[in-house]
Amino acid sequence: MTSTDNVEYSHWQSGAAGRSIVNLEVEIQPVTQATALPAEDDFIRWVQAALVAPRNRTELVIRLVDEAESRRLNLQYRGLDRPTNVLSFPFEPPSEVASALLGDLVICAPVVSEEARQQGKPDLAHWAHMVVHGVLHLQGYDHQTDPEAERMEALERTILQQLHFPDPYHEEDP
Repeated sequence: MTSTDNVEYSHWQSGAAGRSIVNLEVEIQPVTQATALPAEDDFIRWVQAALVAPRNRTELVIRLVDEAESRRLNLQYRGLDRPTNVLSFPFEPPSEVASALLGDLVICAPVVSEEARQQGKPDLAHWAHMVVHGVLHLQGYDHQTDPEAERMEALERTILQQLHFPDPYHEEDP
């Protein structure tokens, strides 16, 4: 799918055996350049694969943005004045409230496409990695310390292998 217009779709995906039912809303904002985007079913599959703890229902929003919006959000929330590939905003309900909402992911489509090109990776593989990476962040995984990074990267590798994508951290010998 290629998008230059606002597009929004919401999708309930029935859970397979042992899988959560996922309500995924994907909001695609105007992208400054023609950017090929994954299909709706790809996003659902990647989110389901990245859900580590079993849940009856999971709701999340993936907002696809341009570089200007990514830069603004990255500056506002992380103090970094540049666009970034993915930002994760976990939802933390008050203890007395039960919620299926996991949180929001903001993915900068042009950055993901450019990174895939620079790293010599297929676009779809890099998109899958960014969604898996973001969903893991929404579940509390992080990579601020070496042990955290090793744990998160190992989980990403396992999930992406199950999705039939190559190791995102493997670098070819020159």
